[in-house]
Amino acid sequence: MGGSAASAVATAMIKDVYESRNREVILAWVSSMVFISPTAAPPLLGAVLLGFTSWRGIFFVLAVIGLLALGGSLALQETLEKERRYTGSLLQSMGRLAAVAKNPGFSSLLIIFSLLNLSSMAFIASSSYIYIDGFGLGAETYSLYFAFNALGMIGGPALYLRLSRRAARRSIIMAGFAAVSAGGMLVYLFGDGQPWAFALSLFPSTLMGSCIRTPGTNLMLEQQREDTGSSAALMSCAAMIVGSLGMAVISHDGIDTIRVLGAMNILAGLACLGLWLLLAGRSFVKDVPERG
Repeated sequence: MGGSAASAVATAMIKDVYESRNREVILAWVSSMVFISPTAAPPLLGAVLLGFTSWRGIFFVLAVIGLLALGGSLALQETLEKERRYTGSLLQSMGRLAAVAKNPGFSSLLIIFSLLNLSSMAFIASSSYIYIDGFGLGAETYSLYFAFNALGMIGGPALYLRLSRRAARRSIIMAGFAAVSAGGMLVYLFGDGQPWAFALSLFPSTLMGSCIRTPGTNLMLEQQREDTGSSAALMSCAAMIVGSLGMAVISHDGIDTIRVLGAMNILAGLACLGLWLLLAGRSFVKDVPERG
């Protein structure tokens, strides 16, 4: 609960401080840092720690990290002007969530970009089963393969910043959805041969799926003038709900994990692309000026 609340607050703070067209640069850097934790920490840092301590030691390390984060939070300055701060009760705050969800521009984009978490979280949940149980790799070799795929997630936001200098935001987003689906097709057709074939086949999905999260987040923030905290909270909540659904699907016994993961990427990419073409051009969806 503490980590999720902090994540929502961080997203809201970015909107408080930065204008819409310049906000993407900061969102890209923050997205890259956020992806490091779920993608690199379990197989890499966790494996190193278990070489020196037990599972209890890992929780001690987490406690130390939490104290460091607490220290940093005490040094933060409020980013929202006093007259704009919300002072209602908890029940009233829940009502603000409903008000934001009724915004058609925000809710449309929320559905589209949350669907990407279906396949990305499914990969995180199933990666050890695919590489270790399926391909018979050792823990250290698995960590290297996982790190390769994690590089796509971490490097996606930086790729977006480079692409956005030459291409329109909407074109990049459509290309990203298409790449997610194409990567899923590669996984479905060739992913079960060798571990390197699986890693390479999945890379377009992880790279481009991460790439378009930055403009997606910025577009969602732009839809709501006020209630930024509620918007950020709904974005985090929807991402985790859809991601949990993907994890539940990929965790069923008796399925062909690699092909199911490939199919999930195909369907997620096509669904996002179709919804984007259907809804993104509507008048109720506010656009963000292109960066100069």
